[in-house]
Amino acid sequence: MITSLSIKNYALIEKLTIDFSKGFSTITGETGAGKSIILGALGLVLGKRADLTSLKNKEEKCIIEAHFEISKYNLLPFFDANDLDYENETIIRREILPSGKSRAFINDSPVNLQELQELSLFLIDIHSQQQTQELSDENVQFDIIDAIANNKETILDYQSLLKSYKSDKSKLNSLLKRQSESKKEQEYNTFLLDELVTAQLKSGEQETLEADFEKLNNVEIIKESIDKALAIANEEQIGVLNNLKEIKISLQKIAPFSADYHSLLERITSVTIEFDDISEEMNRCSEKLINDPEQLDLISQKLQVLFNLQKKHQVSTVDELLKIQATLENSVLELGNIEEEIIALTHSIEQKTTTLDAMSTIIHDNRLESIPVLSQKLIAILETLGMPNVRFKIDINTAETYFQNGKDELQFLFSANKGTDFGLLKKVASGGEMSRIMLAVKAILAQYSKLPTLIFDEIDTGVSGEIAIRMGEIMKEMSQEMQIFAITHLPQIAAKGNAHFKVFKSTVGDDTQSELKLLNEEDRVVEIAQMLSGTIVSESALNHAKALLN
Repeated sequence: MITSLSIKNYALIEKLTIDFSKGFSTITGETGAGKSIILGALGLVLGKRADLTSLKNKEEKCIIEAHFEISKYNLLPFFDANDLDYENETIIRREILPSGKSRAFINDSPVNLQELQELSLFLIDIHSQQQTQELSDENVQFDIIDAIANNKETILDYQSLLKSYKSDKSKLNSLLKRQSESKKEQEYNTFLLDELVTAQLKSGEQETLEADFEKLNNVEIIKESIDKALAIANEEQIGVLNNLKEIKISLQKIAPFSADYHSLLERITSVTIEFDDISEEMNRCSEKLINDPEQLDLISQKLQVLFNLQKKHQVSTVDELLKIQATLENSVLELGNIEEEIIALTHSIEQKTTTLDAMSTIIHDNRLESIPVLSQKLIAILETLGMPNVRFKIDINTAETYFQNGKDELQFLFSANKGTDFGLLKKVASGGEMSRIMLAVKAILAQYSKLPTLIFDEIDTGVSGEIAIRMGEIMKEMSQEMQIFAITHLPQIAAKGNAHFKVFKSTVGDDTQSELKLLNEEDRVVEIAQMLSGTIVSESALNHAKALLN
């Protein structure tokens, strides 16, 4: 439960510290006195977003700090999961800096707003007038039924599986779309791949083929030229080789006479050896030259295949064609992988469908068992709140769709009077009836909830007199199990509190401030008397106030 709240530099509050006790506390004050400011400050502690407009003095930071006694609420797992220091008296602090930045701390450890909001779900439920209207919402009605049906854990497991199921469905649809779009393209890719595979491409092959083609295509002129060169080299009388030998013989005669002549001999000897080798190589080339029209035609055809493929794929080398071939092979393989993924996902979806259906059935059966319990409890409480003929008709039907909380569709119908037909809450219930129904719902849920604190913000809208007294009594009964706060304009409810706080405005110089104080017995009599008769308190109003308090 919340044990204290400290507010500094927030809205109309300059500085405020107030302690709270267990049981039932009421908060009263004139309209505009600052009750909403207190709730706003508490909302910031619980993780709501802040802005600079909430600062009273724009040059100083705003600090809001709340102390909670949490020893009885098994929150250690939350603190461990979020790596936070656990304390039986946990302190939550929120700071808003003049720069507009916001900081949050749990037991002096910095946290983000999401962590703050998650913790707040275990600490306080602030019931606003808007929530009373939300009672007509189907999701809220399901939440009420599921709380009584003890469906929380099953629904959490169901939601986790549903998320995975939807993810699989999305992936499957995407794969099926890709498969459909790829099939025509894949047929063409397969055709292109077959062309490339048939061509038996090899790196460096084109250069070899082009060289062989040039050789075979010009075999006659090559042979003629080589033979002519051989004739010049080897002619017995005037051949180059013979002349080189003659030069060598001449130099041999004079080599002993000078180092220069000896050097010339060595050089001509080297030239002779090299030329002799060249002559032999030309001879071997001449012998290899064969006029082979068939081979020339085969090479020409292979080159034409390469040229056509290069033109089709807009490249200029065989290596580039080989890269394209590898890409096409991966593309064809990918389509095969898509088919395997589709089979695997289809199987996964079938298994999850079976499990989701089974979990939905458990949720549905639990709801069916809880509906009579909820109806009986609601009727019992509402009869004491001046609705003796109230009836509820709650129908649940199973649909084919997976909703976020199962497969059920809900009709929550209501009739307040004998002889009137059932109708939807939002259409047939008045404001006062909605307030009483919501209080009855909260009173029932308090029996199933482990929540430490519940704050009612003007849940008494549209009621008065004896009904208001009974509403106050119900809230007081609820406070035996949890800490209850009621912000109210009704003296009948204010008088039922174990503690009574008053919100009021005061003027200091040119400054207006909101303040909150705990009333003593004497102040409380005056406050309730003023709620009964206005600013001028009559003797009868004082007596009435004392009667209400007693």
